[in-house]
Amino acid sequence: MFSHVMIGSNDIERSKQFYDAVLATLGAGEPLHNKANSGHARLFYRHDGSIFCVSEPINGEEATFANGGTIAFKCSSPEHVQQFYDTAVAHGGDACEDPPGQRDTSLGAMYLAYVRDPDGNKLCAIHRTE
Repeated sequence: MFSHVMIGSNDIERSKQFYDAVLATLGAGEPLHNKANSGHARLFYRHDGSIFCVSEPINGEEATFANGGTIAFKCSSPEHVQQFYDTAVAHGGDACEDPPGQRDTSLGAMYLAYVRDPDGNKLCAIHRTE
């Protein structure tokens, strides 16, 4: 269903340092560096048929995070969720919501952790345990 997700950044090098470390926990390698026709820098992380993009806003406005928006990354185990979370916090991310842990929801059991990247985008590391 999805081709890619793109978020904005006000500091592309800070974002690169953060996402290089965090997405490495999922197996993503070095991003493809790209300049939009407008001259704005973009990073394209490719992994397992998906693309995660970080871009300076092409309209020249300040990048802002989506209020109510969350980008979830699939992890292979609860330990993998914890590794993602710990790496994100160690590289400038901010913990948010409840601490990492098991949640039993109407959508099934899952192990979750939430962080915000240095630009405020909300990220979720998730392992579905059922």
